[in-house]
Amino acid sequence: MSRIGKKPVVIPKDVKIEAKEGIVYVEGPQGKLSRKLTPSISVEIKDGMLTVKRSADTKIDKSLHGLFRALIVNMIVGVTQGYLKELEIQGVGFKAQVSGDKLNLSLGFSHPVNYTIPAGIKVETPKPTSLVIKGIDKELIGEVATEIRAFYPPEPYKGKGIRFVGEKVKKKVGKAQATGK
Repeated sequence: MSRIGKKPVVIPKDVKIEAKEGIVYVEGPQGKLSRKLTPSISVEIKDGMLTVKRSADTKIDKSLHGLFRALIVNMIVGVTQGYLKELEIQGVGFKAQVSGDKLNLSLGFSHPVNYTIPAGIKVETPKPTSLVIKGIDKELIGEVATEIRAFYPPEPYKGKGIRFVGEKVKKKVGKAQATGK
């Protein structure tokens, strides 16, 4: 058995979970999420506990067993507490602002970068050089944060760019100046 997959999941009081036709539906105070299961994985809900089961003992089924349990736990945490990722922008004149469902980034290019914020995600800019991405779907938040970071990843010489809060960028030494006489 998968060590993670065999652990039962305690369902909080304010969360409703349903499993129909290979799809798990999770509803809580923050919103609703759903996920399609593979045919070899099933879910059993009994007495406020959720158990993930697999039909075979193949290597792929064992790995999917633990994966789907972890994904369901992430869904439960998302609909109860929500998730957030923080990004910081470093560079002279680099800034971000949100207007409606668009994120406008000034990153030193000849034109501003406009990013359409997907449904279910909320982006805030407490300061022009910091971004806070919030939502209930952990995967979607990570994907949005990575897409925004990809517009100008931190470069190793001056450290300019968009990075996750707390991310360390290893700086390189620039080209040495020749001291010719």
